[in-house]
Amino acid sequence: QVTLVESGGGLVQAGGSLRLSCVASGRTINTYRMGWFRQAPGKEREFVAAINWSGSKTDYADSVKGRFTMSRDTAQNAVYLQMNSLKPEDTAVYYCAADRRFVGLFSPSDYDSWGQGTQVTVSS
Repeated sequence: QVTLVESGGGLVQAGGSLRLSCVASGRTINTYRMGWFRQAPGKEREFVAAINWSGSKTDYADSVKGRFTMSRDTAQNAVYLQMNSLKPEDTAVYYCAADRRFVGLFSPSDYDSWGQGTQVTVSS
């Protein structure tokens, strides 16, 4: 079982940037697909971004394309989400997730392990 811990959330003004980190422990995530999801109050958890095991392919939700960049660092056993040009509608708890079944990409049920989440609040 892999344990995921997110960090880097906070309060930022619209147009600002944040970099989220997700560090894994318990086992290496080098063979896992990794994802970022977010959940706003009263809404369902939604897909934000994913990266394949090698880091050669990334996928993004339409709402964040061109603003967010996901990356991974094998040596650190971690993944990151660089968020630029933040908007108030990006406000949510952001979760890191790991998947090694490779049955899907965009649904929370496609992922095996989850972090506890980190709050991102964007003020207008």
